[in-house]
Amino acid sequence: MSIYLLEVGTEELPYKFIPQAIEQLNDGFTNFLNDNKVKFLDIKVYATPRRLAVIVDGLESQTADEEKIVKGPIATVAYDENGNLTKAGEGFARKNNLTKDDLFVQDNYLHAKIVVKGKSISELLKENVPSIFKKLQGAHFMRWGYNDEKFSRPIKWIVSILDNQEVKIKIIDKESSNVSRGHRFSEQNIVIDNPNNYKELLRKAYVIVDQDERKQIIVNKAKEAASTLGAEPYYTDDLLEEVTFITEYPVPAICEFDPRYLDIPEEVTVTVMAVHQRYFALYKNGKLINKFITMTNYIGDEFENIAAGNVRVIKARLDDAVFFFNEDTKKPLADYVESLKGVTFQKGMGTMFDKTQRLIKLSKSIATDIKEGHSELDLESVERTAQLCKADLTTNLVFEFTELQGFIGADYAKVSGENDKVVQGIKEHYFPINAESETATGIEGQIVGIADKIDTVCAVFAGGKKPTGSSDPLGVRRAALGVIRTVLDAGLKIDIDKYIKEALKLLPVQKDCASEVNEFFVQRMIILLNEKYNKSVLEACAVKNPLHDINDYVKRVQIVKDLNSAQLLENANRVIRILKDSSSVDVNEALFVENAEKDLYNAVKGISETNDYRLYLAELEKLNPVVEKFFDDVLVMDKDDKIKQNRIALLTLLRNRYDYLADFSKI
Repeated sequence: MSIYLLEVGTEELPYKFIPQAIEQLNDGFTNFLNDNKVKFLDIKVYATPRRLAVIVDGLESQTADEEKIVKGPIATVAYDENGNLTKAGEGFARKNNLTKDDLFVQDNYLHAKIVVKGKSISELLKENVPSIFKKLQGAHFMRWGYNDEKFSRPIKWIVSILDNQEVKIKIIDKESSNVSRGHRFSEQNIVIDNPNNYKELLRKAYVIVDQDERKQIIVNKAKEAASTLGAEPYYTDDLLEEVTFITEYPVPAICEFDPRYLDIPEEVTVTVMAVHQRYFALYKNGKLINKFITMTNYIGDEFENIAAGNVRVIKARLDDAVFFFNEDTKKPLADYVESLKGVTFQKGMGTMFDKTQRLIKLSKSIATDIKEGHSELDLESVERTAQLCKADLTTNLVFEFTELQGFIGADYAKVSGENDKVVQGIKEHYFPINAESETATGIEGQIVGIADKIDTVCAVFAGGKKPTGSSDPLGVRRAALGVIRTVLDAGLKIDIDKYIKEALKLLPVQKDCASEVNEFFVQRMIILLNEKYNKSVLEACAVKNPLHDINDYVKRVQIVKDLNSAQLLENANRVIRILKDSSSVDVNEALFVENAEKDLYNAVKGISETNDYRLYLAELEKLNPVVEKFFDDVLVMDKDDKIKQNRIALLTLLRNRYDYLADFSKI
């Protein structure tokens, strides 16, 4: 078995491109090897800011010979009347290096069995590796120098080795060798004698090529450095990935800034550090402190200049934040609402001020409907939250840090003296911020957040911009999922379908698209819940509009997923097959002919609709013998039309009992 290494060295790659390149290279090599029927054990793709590397282990050195039957011209064309090959037949033989004796006729066509000789893996790599690399795609690819081919950054060197032998290739304008380069501040000419030694040779030159190892080193070193201060580092997955792909040899440096910057909203300080400067904020006893960690791509122990440079940069950013905060808080948050008239929400859908007025109405409607089940609900706090939730969009600080909308609004509301429920609601109405983040915990944030997201989705659909393919105007997929997750996490009994219709009526452009919006929400819900439940069960339980009560829908799904009654499914499906159209007439007991009709009618009438779906399913299962007896004794399509229609009405009644739980034909 052989092992192959490809390393392509470049100028510093954009960090967002690197994860894409890793995935594309893995897929490219996998497809190439499978298409050529080359056996292999494993593919590893490594990446740093200056290199993309692929190691394929367990390669067979030669592909096997392959027998193939090739089809030629029709027999009457391949042979003349004397049985001799015509020019067409001779051409077929010559093309495949065959003699007349190698040919045979099958199904009136000339055929031949040929042997395709296997190729050496070295030959296949030479032919395919350059094209795999050239197929990489990413944003902002450019031509470099005099080259016609585009790539993210100029290629500086290539290493291509199979076991201990070079496999000469050329990508764009660079030819391969067995010489790699270490860290920028370390040894530059590293001879790779064997792919097995690649990682260790680079490690000695201060390059950690394995991104997973590098990421763990960053976490460990950040925690170690923070522990010297009795603190904990703060980082998100996005920050960790970015730092991983901008360093080859991560080394932490602790920096300190003026504690006066802790007086501005904490989210601002942390965002400046994490998002804008790629620093690890530090918390001690749950409180942000005036120190941070920057992960340097550095060899050495002189950090004075590095620390001073980073502090100088963050000081400028935080000075701006302090200025904006002081300017913004010279007037209360409520005074910013009027300025929303100058902010367009969406073309044809008014301004953010118009949206705010819609949110007030929709939020009041939702709050009024659910107040009975929520004693803590304060209608005035809900209305105030809706009125102020978008006000921070016109502040200087949000203009500078748009990702902090809602958080800044909450801080300014607190400074303005708004009550705690309103403060929390303003912050949480944007929750969940992404697929993994938390949902709102306060009822104000839940209600206003649901109203806000429904309004956004309805506005996009009414404006004729519903999402298609990868296009998602204003993030409506995320908005729909946010509504569903909020309802589920909070256990709210809320009729989303009702508020979709209300939201559409409040829009300046009137369009009857409620059913489209409803279907959009249902499909997003099924995609979300499909992680836990079988899709067929989810679709079966959607026989009743799930948006009337999503939590009730999930309760039915949880019961139906455990269904273990083949007879119930068979009976329900038999009823569904017979009933092409449901009957709208009442059952007339006087038209019963067979006892089985009366027994089924009494059994069905004995089932009461209940939210105890486990009990309800048990009642349906008790019907099984009665339904079987009905089908054994009764011909539904009786010659007498009155009797037939009465029996169809009886089966419609039965189907309604099944449909109360699910459409069993979908399971």
